[in-house]
Amino acid sequence: MTRHVVADPFGIPHASAGDAIPPRARGTKLGINVVQQIVNDIVRGVLPPASTLPPEADLCDQFGVSRTVIRESVKVVQEKGLVRIEHGRGTQVTDPRQWNLLDDVVLTAIIAHDANLSFLDELVATRTALESDMAAAAATSYTGEDRLRISASLELMRSKIDNVAEFAAADAHFHDMVMAASRNRLGRAIVNSIHDKARGSMRYHGEYNEAVMRQTLDEHQAIHDAILSRDPAAAAATMRSHITGSWSRRRPQADAQAPSASAARRQNAR
Repeated sequence: MTRHVVADPFGIPHASAGDAIPPRARGTKLGINVVQQIVNDIVRGVLPPASTLPPEADLCDQFGVSRTVIRESVKVVQEKGLVRIEHGRGTQVTDPRQWNLLDDVVLTAIIAHDANLSFLDELVATRTALESDMAAAAATSYTGEDRLRISASLELMRSKIDNVAEFAAADAHFHDMVMAASRNRLGRAIVNSIHDKARGSMRYHGEYNEAVMRQTLDEHQAIHDAILSRDPAAAAATMRSHITGSWSRRRPQADAQAPSASAARRQNAR
């Protein structure tokens, strides 16, 4: 039987569904759990910067896995920038400024432990800056095909006004079509990466209802009209107003008693 190999989010290959699961694949699944736990412990400050990971034997006991799984998992965490393996000195947790904040596992962990929402605030600010610029670029560079895609994505939103999940998906698709029309491939990739992870957090996407969806639709109509009018200033302004206004409306109250992930990182870095 031909084995199909795909990559998991941690960069470790494993067999596709339907194949016999070899020992290597089972080890990979265990390694994924180890990587997630170590990343979470570092992000939430259980393992602060400059601290050393427990010895291999202790980690084997903690996770119930072999030394091979521990070693490979720690190497993956190092690739994400959270630890540094130094022979003779153990594995040290790095300064948060060295972390790969766009890595799927790291980003997910930071959002999950962002008690005061400061990281989500930073994420929204970054998204606003990039999408506003891309909306302006789209207004000056869109093609006939782009025009059709942007208009179709707006109509798709309108047709899904009675279905929250499908409306939210159509909303994200509209933004993606605007970014595609901007021809800014890097900006589009960054926004899609951070936005996809943030949308998994209830604190980010909030509650949808009919009033919210109709206001959102009106704001997207304004973005659509500004872009198709080839007015870059208006396109940037309407996109900025929509993203920041939407976040301010749905942003929940942060837990004042708990330090945010970014605050904890700054404190630990001192």
